[in-house]
Amino acid sequence: MKKVIFAIAALGLISLTSCKKEYTCTCTAAGQTTDVKTEKKVKKSEAEDMCNALSTQYAILGGSCKLK
Repeated sequence: MKKVIFAIAALGLISLTSCKKEYTCTCTAAGQTTDVKTEKKVKKSEAEDMCNALSTQYAILGGSCKLK
């Protein structure tokens, strides 16, 4: 019985986690802060790439971006 409960709990925990989710890239330039969310659920590496691209654009204005 304990094995069955453990198996059900493990499957429930796995189903709640996902490698894809929505991320927010927070960019700051000229004293203004902007939050940019991913349009769909993506992997963290894809969200980091998006945020790095935004950071390059904000660097022109003297700003930067960080992934949250």
